[in-house]
Order: sequence, then C-alpha cells, then structure tokens
Amino acid sequence: MKLSEKVAGISPSPTLAVDAKAKQMKKEGHDIIGFGAGEPDFDTPDYIKSAAMTSINQGFTKYTPVGGIPELLDAISKYLEESTGISYKQSQIIVSNGAKQCLFNALYCLLDPGDKVLIPSPYWVSYPELVKLCGGEPVFVETREEEDFKLKAESLEHLIDNKTKVLIINSPNNPTGSVYSKEDLKEIAKIAIERDIFIISDEIYEKLIYDGEKHSSIVAADDRMKERTLVVNGVSKTFAMTGWRIGFAAGHDKLIKAMTDLQSHSTSNPNSIAQKASLEALKNPERCETIAKMVEEFSARRTYMVDRINKIPDLSCRLPKGAFYVMMNIKATFGKQLNGKIITDSSSFAEMLLEKYKVAVVPGVAFGTEDYVRLSYATSMENIIKGLDRIQEFVSVLK
Repeated sequence: MKLSEKVAGISPSPTLAVDAKAKQMKKEGHDIIGFGAGEPDFDTPDYIKSAAMTSINQGFTKYTPVGGIPELLDAISKYLEESTGISYKQSQIIVSNGAKQCLFNALYCLLDPGDKVLIPSPYWVSYPELVKLCGGEPVFVETREEEDFKLKAESLEHLIDNKTKVLIINSPNNPTGSVYSKEDLKEIAKIAIERDIFIISDEIYEKLIYDGEKHSSIVAADDRMKERTLVVNGVSKTFAMTGWRIGFAAGHDKLIKAMTDLQSHSTSNPNSIAQKASLEALKNPERCETIAKMVEEFSARRTYMVDRINKIPDLSCRLPKGAFYVMMNIKATFGKQLNGKIITDSSSFAEMLLEKYKVAVVPGVAFGTEDYVRLSYATSMENIIKGLDRIQEFVSVLK
C-alpha cells in the first residue's frame, strides 16, 4: 500500500510521544516523573460534569447544528467579548472538536498550495504540521530568550513576500509562557494591515496569566483587525476539559461559513453532551473562583520551578508570564557526557534524563529550537520537587 504524499511528511506529535513513553515506562513499574503533559492536572469541576450527565438523562444525544448549538454560540460570544473586548454574532463563531480542529479548518480554508504561513519560533508542535497538511509552507520567525521569546514586528519584514498569507500568534504562548502586551500587538497589527496578512490568534491559555499581567488580543489592537483575524480558544485548558474536545473560533462571517461547510463533511457537529457541558462551564457563576484557584496553584508551582532551575549549574530559564510551561536552557550541558554517552542536543539530553533518572521532558527540537527542553508544571508540587531533585542530580554527574 502506498500512502499519499500529503501524509508522508507528517511527524507524530513529540509531546504526545514523550507522554506515551513515560506512561509505558510507568506501566512497566518505573517511577516516572512526567513534565511533558500539556493539560491541567485538575479534575473537571463537578458543576460541569453534572451538566453533562443531565444532558444525557434528558436525551440530548442526537446531531446538533454543525457549528454548535445556538445557546453555546451565544455564551461564547459573551465570553469572547469579556476576553477580547470585541463583539461577535453567532454567524461569526464556530464550535469544533477542540481548538486544533478550528486551526485545521481555518488553514484549510485560507491556504492555496504554496501559500506561506509565518510562525514564531519556538512554536507549538502542531502549527507547522497543520500548515503542511493544508498545502501551505511554514516560515519560521526566530524569537530571542532575552526578549521573552516574543515576536518583534521588525523581524517580519524581510520574510514577507507575495506568497505570505497568514501569521500565527499564540499568547499566552506554548511552549515559552510569553505573554504579548497591547503595545507588542499594535506593532504586529500595523504590519499585518500594511502587508495584507491574515492573523490566526491562538488564545487557548488566555486565562492562565500571572503576576498581574492582563491578556490582550490582537483583534482589539486596531479597528481593522476584526475582519482580518481569527480568534481561536476553547474550554480545554481554562476549565480542565481536555478530553471533552470543545474548541471555538470567531472571525469574519465568510471564513466561519467556509469552516462550517468543511466541518459538515469532515466530522459534522462536535459532541452534543460536551457542548452542554461547555455551556455550563462558560455560564456558571462559580467559574471565576474555579479559574482563580487553578491560576493560584499554577503560579506557586511556576515560581518554585523557576527558582530551583536557576540554582542548578548549567541550567537556566526565564519566568514565564502565562500558560503552564517553562523552557529550560540546557545549552551549557552540550558536549558533556554520562557513561560514555555525550549530550549533543535537546533530544539526547531528554533521552538520557528519562533513561537514567526517570524524568520525562520534551526536547526543544519539537518546538524548533535545540538549546532548550520544555517542562510542564501541570503536575503536583510533590512531583515537581522530586523531578527537579533528579534533574539536579543528573546534571551534577555530567562530565
């Protein structure tokens, strides 16, 4: 059997691969500390689970409108207005099977073969794969650690040509935790307008922000940005609902209609029960308190992790302002060895750490950079302490 060229170049998700390997080793009896998870370790709140069970008991188990039930679209509209400051009609919103499907639908509807998509690096692992699947060409824009890994408008100019169609912005960012300010986004919006570039703004972590920082959306940076921006969000991270698979996007009516038409032939409607659960997540008055408690816990873990890493020789990191990841700089360990094995890059660092000290991290190459590994603090403080103890021991025996 010969597979299509479309799938020949697809790489499996490195983050899921690390998580799967760690789980397999744990199943085999190894004491594994996993820092690879891209999901909150909190349980879905009871009021959300209760809404799902009620919907089942009431027989809400049939097909729904392809792009989401009207009451959920209305709740999303209100939620996005709170988040972005921009008002969206129901016809400008789609609900999909996770934010990842929103991204795929959008790219598929926007790109013709050979169209280019600008992606700041380090990047979430699926962005370039989604672009390639949709016939586009990913173009990576390097960011610098000393600038908090944030895209600078001036770095875009020399990469833009007549095939450049889309720029993906992710704030708060996975994997770096960087958060873009209103001023950062205004500069980027200015170039997008001048050069006629469409923006996909992935804001899935927008409620997970620390130290008094505020979420800003590029859609609000200029009055002209609403019609040239697709805002992507969902319930997975904010409400600990990763497995429920509900994401949503808001943008120009024409794009949303095309995405809905595409979805009608690919997956049809998102899960009916999960839609009802998501409706409760967005409307329940307890949601603010629930989110605040999760953010408080994440912030405490983040502070501890960053302080510990920066005390370990040859390792360092910056304090992330959002999401639940730390990019740990491991460049100083390159060339060192353990039992004859030499660390040459992020993959060899991660492999040796997992094999010898039973700690799973995601190599930076998965995000487009070799000098780092990503650690998630979406795990218990007990695991964080234990895992960092092992990392410190691992680094101390390198020669």
